[in-house]
Amino acid sequence: MEKNYDFRNRRGCVHPEKIRDYSRLPAEDEIEISPEWGIVCEPGASEEIRRIARDLQDYFRVSMELFLPLRESSENPGGKKIFLQIEESLGNDFELCPSGKDTLFLRGGTLLALGRSMVWLEDILTAGKAPFLHNRTFRFHTDLISREVHSGWGIDLFPDEEFNAVLHGGYDTVVLFVKGPDRTAAGECDINHLIRRAAFFGLKVKLYNYIPSFKHPDDSDAEVFFDSVYGDFFRKTKNAAAFGLCGESLEFPSKDPAVTGKKFSESVTDGIRDEKPSPGWYPCSDYPAYLSRIERAVHRVDPEVELSFCTYNWGYLPLEKRAVFLRNFPAGYVLRVPFEVFKEKKKNGLCWNIMDYSISQPEPGDFFLTEAAEARKKNIDICITSNTAGATWDFGTVPYVPAPYCWIRRFNAIRKAMKDFQIRRLYETHHYGWENSIVSDLGKYAFFDSPEWNEPETLLEKLTIRRFGKNAAPSVMNAWKYWSDAMEYYVASNEDQYGPWRVGPAYPFIFHGDITRTMISKELRFPTDPGAHFGWHIINTFYHPFENSNQSPGFLRFPEEIRSLEAMLLLWEKGMAAVQVASDTPEGKRLIALGHFIRNSIRTTINIKRWWILNMKLMTSGSAVKALDILDQMESLAGEEMKNAEDTIPAVETDSRLGWEPSMEYVCDRWHLEWKQRQMKSMLGELDSYRELLKL
Repeated sequence: MEKNYDFRNRRGCVHPEKIRDYSRLPAEDEIEISPEWGIVCEPGASEEIRRIARDLQDYFRVSMELFLPLRESSENPGGKKIFLQIEESLGNDFELCPSGKDTLFLRGGTLLALGRSMVWLEDILTAGKAPFLHNRTFRFHTDLISREVHSGWGIDLFPDEEFNAVLHGGYDTVVLFVKGPDRTAAGECDINHLIRRAAFFGLKVKLYNYIPSFKHPDDSDAEVFFDSVYGDFFRKTKNAAAFGLCGESLEFPSKDPAVTGKKFSESVTDGIRDEKPSPGWYPCSDYPAYLSRIERAVHRVDPEVELSFCTYNWGYLPLEKRAVFLRNFPAGYVLRVPFEVFKEKKKNGLCWNIMDYSISQPEPGDFFLTEAAEARKKNIDICITSNTAGATWDFGTVPYVPAPYCWIRRFNAIRKAMKDFQIRRLYETHHYGWENSIVSDLGKYAFFDSPEWNEPETLLEKLTIRRFGKNAAPSVMNAWKYWSDAMEYYVASNEDQYGPWRVGPAYPFIFHGDITRTMISKELRFPTDPGAHFGWHIINTFYHPFENSNQSPGFLRFPEEIRSLEAMLLLWEKGMAAVQVASDTPEGKRLIALGHFIRNSIRTTINIKRWWILNMKLMTSGSAVKALDILDQMESLAGEEMKNAEDTIPAVETDSRLGWEPSMEYVCDRWHLEWKQRQMKSMLGELDSYRELLKL
């Protein structure tokens, strides 16, 4: 049974313990790495290269129960050895190159590439469960410049264990929210020291902007202002690889008549919400000039920093409005575009959109395809927001979505987009972080030009055996298939992804009938850690449809969505039955807990839709008799949901990563599930009071 944050103890454990199969013997074409071998660096090798050697030594000790001494090449030159070398001609590529049966060269064109060669050797030996390697050269190539991830340890928290996990996960860039010099979403931080520590592992650091700069680019003091904000920041912050900008965190007093010209929080007149969008949510005619001001301020200080801008916030608009912005896109920026968001889905005469990040639709949406096509006309470099580290807003507090067949489709679709639009950058997770999982395993092969990706389902089987063992693998594969098929029935609406999907089974059920003497809103402030980056601010508890011009209204959608989610639940249950065979390993137990948590989240989402419908029926029932019957149905439904919340407690205590998300902290641990029980009991008292009203 785990306590909160115990999952962090696993993040530093990149080497599986004692996995060697002693019954295996080397084949004729295999090299055997034995106790006579050593790990060798060149004389005067940097401390960074020696760190890689120590990591590899730890792997052999922990995983293969072999102790290989560390040596320099001048020591015992004729001995058997794994030789670590940086060969600059390789560029971003790396190779594992045997020489006879007594020497193995690990080479990379950079420190990162050399580290990757070490990781691939570890992965190959782990797959074979023995220190045997085929006597041939393994060469790996990638066209990607960056694979970017936020911390899975905690918002903007990067201990050395996290950097090492990122390297072993196949990524090369970590992302940090910045609010000013030495200030991140986690609070005070020596950013320069963090950048130096990341470089020790061969990793780059991208800074994601949360620095306000509410100033019009045409103002007479604009140049001085932007230099005082961004120029000063980069005078104090050295060697960052990139700086990312996004509309919702970058508002300015636009003069475009299509927008308010005010901050979102201030776009109100006499209490009336302005019908126009605020500047961060619209491609204003003066936005390119605003971005150019920032670019000049940054690049005058540090011309090497890569700047990017994400158009996520106006993906809802038709192409003709977005294309004007792209035709005037400022020089010096990479364009970042979400892959699937706003993808349209139609069924039975109704329309849905993917409102936020989801793997339920693995292929790209029209928003991405049109943005990318327009960008290529101007030779604008593109970065895809892909979530290919495995986490999305589908289930806000799980480490990854266990639907690998969907992820294979996503990887293949991205590989095609990379080729079609000459894309070399991936933003692979937002603030919800990443997890060492079957999804990160697949990503290594998909993006490192591995021939094994030519048969991804065969590769998935091998990776499943590596994680769960040969005996459990067939059943786990069945579960993967059921769960991947289930995602086709997922509902990616705003009310769900900001509600029950985001929180899970701890999501409260609020009675719409308002018996009050205080006249305050029935929206509950969801209890979260006061220090959380977003916390309760991104959780909406008073469940109702959030209507949108691109989708059918909720009262039409909900009955169809309930039917769809019931089909999803049925498939998820089948996967749950299949995966039980994996229960004899810690990772297998966590997989069962993950499936259990998601199954109960599906139940909660179905129940809250039924709850809303019953509330609406109650308000328009027209008679006390009908109303009393509806109240009985509501009480029964509430009882089901309370049992569902209680049933989730074993899952979150099996894996403490469940119920947690870096920007919200814990929202579905035991405490929150018991809070939900207390909230429901209080709400049931309201139902009783409402019954009394009907008797007056």
